[in-house]
Order: sequence, then C-alpha cells, then structure tokens
Amino acid sequence: MLQLVLASAAFLLLHLWVSGTPLRDRLVARLGEGAYLGLFSLASVAILVWMLAAYGGARSAGYNPTWWGPTPLTQHVQLVLMLVAFLLIVPGVMARNPGAVGQTGALQDPDPVRGILRVTRHPFLWGVGIWAGGHLLVNGDLISLILFGSLGVLAIGGAASIDAKRRRVYGETWAGFEAKSSFVPFAAILSGRQTLRPGEFALPALVGLAVYVATLLGHPLIAGVPALG
Repeated sequence: MLQLVLASAAFLLLHLWVSGTPLRDRLVARLGEGAYLGLFSLASVAILVWMLAAYGGARSAGYNPTWWGPTPLTQHVQLVLMLVAFLLIVPGVMARNPGAVGQTGALQDPDPVRGILRVTRHPFLWGVGIWAGGHLLVNGDLISLILFGSLGVLAIGGAASIDAKRRRVYGETWAGFEAKSSFVPFAAILSGRQTLRPGEFALPALVGLAVYVATLLGHPLIAGVPALG
C-alpha cells in the first residue's frame, strides 16, 4: 500500500509540479528541450510502471477496505463512460494538437482547431479522466481510489497545467487557440464558437470504437477481471 501511495504521489508531482510550473522552464533552459523531454518521458514511464506494479502488489496484500462495489446500474453506466472515454482518447492521440508534446507547431496551422479538437482541446486527457472516473464508479476499494483517483486528478489537472504552460510560453498565439476551442468538452460548440463536424474525425472514432470493443473482450487478460458481467 505504501508503495502505491508513494508512486502515485511521485507521478502527480512529476506532472503537476515539475512539468506544470516555471520549474520546467528552468530545466529546459539548462538541459535543452530535447534532453528535458527525453528525461521526462523516461521518468513518466518508470513511475507509471512502478504505480501499476504497486497496485498489483497491494491487491494481494490483504488490507484493502471497500466502501462500494458494482451494481447492475453502475456497470451499465461505466460501459457508456468507457465508450465516451475511448472516443476521446483514440481520436485525441491521432489528432494534430498544439497541446500535445512536440506538436506546438500546429499553432501555426491555418485552422488548428479541427476534428476532435472542436469538442475539447484536451481530448486525450479528458478521455483518461472519464476512464478513471468510470473505474471509480464500480471500484470503491482503497487501492482503486488511490490509483484511479490519482490518474483522474492528473488528467484534468494536467490539462489545466498545459493551458497555463502554453499561455506562459506562447502568449497571444495560445490565447487565440483557446478562444476558438474549449477546455470543457462541447463548451465551445454550445457557446457557438465552434461547430461539430463528425466527418473530420469519423475514422479516428471508428478506430476508437474498435479499441473499445477489443478492450472489453480482452479485459480479463489486461486486468484480470471481466468487464462484462
């Protein structure tokens, strides 16, 4: 349990403190952008592996109080949330996004807000946040609260951190991108600043649907428990 707490805390600190504050700017100035991103990526992967290993160890350790579990209703709700999550995560990964690592050059595109970015400028992170929330809906045990809660906080907090970081570095250029997009999904569309054009991300959405189905079927191999009751 202690290892899971430490790993989760380290993951949050790495992304919200090291990457999300002016400390990042000082590290980039000293190391260079490429070296910083390489070290940051290695640290992220290493800590994530630590988290998952610690989660597996905590599951078999014995002490794991549970406050709620799945019900027929919450299981159905979770399946819907997982579909929404994958329809954000996969198109988000496939999109050219100024908010993603190494893609800030997209700010110079004539129309940087395209496809899934019309829904939100942080589709991948919102998808991870919804994925984490869906798992918390049906997993009310302590170690799940630590793991999925940390990932959910990181996803939404990380999206806000990216906005602050890009605003600090790119100023009015990023402000223009923000004005044409939205942090909260569908907010720009509902306010009339954007229009939903499904054709722009139809193929990524189909890929996301395929990954969703494959994950449902393969969940016993991936996580050791069936996703379909």
